[in-house]
Amino acid sequence: MTRPVETPSFTFNLERVRSMRERAEDQAREALAQQMTAQRESEELVQAAAAAAGAAREAGLGTVMRGGASGTDLIAAQVWIERAERTVREAALERDARTAEVEVRRSALAVAARDREAIERLKERRRADHEAEWARRAQGALDEIALAVHRRRTHAA
Repeated sequence: MTRPVETPSFTFNLERVRSMRERAEDQAREALAQQMTAQRESEELVQAAAAAAGAAREAGLGTVMRGGASGTDLIAAQVWIERAERTVREAALERDARTAEVEVRRSALAVAARDREAIERLKERRRADHEAEWARRAQGALDEIALAVHRRRTHAA
């Protein structure tokens, strides 16, 4: 008599690749989070620099408007205003670079996620194929048993 087919557990041969892609996606997600934090910090620096530049302009205007300001006072006020405005421009450039880097990291995450999803779909297809094959074998074994039972009944009759 034939024994029923026992289904072996599914083994995905590319598990290490799947695991590596999963780690790559996690790393890409972490890199994006870090860049987004850096972008937010650079935006705060731009706002702080803009506030400092506004304060420098107001102080410079106060120097010009008050009576008795020397030429040295006016030059110092102008240098301070220019330095504050340069700081704003530099902070804005840094913010723009961080924004571009966020987009690069976001794209890298999308690629890593797509790669991981592809290997996950492959794994699920292989699992389904495995289960279908073993279901077919089990059905074949059951059919064999049913046929043997039928033959015994027809011979006994």
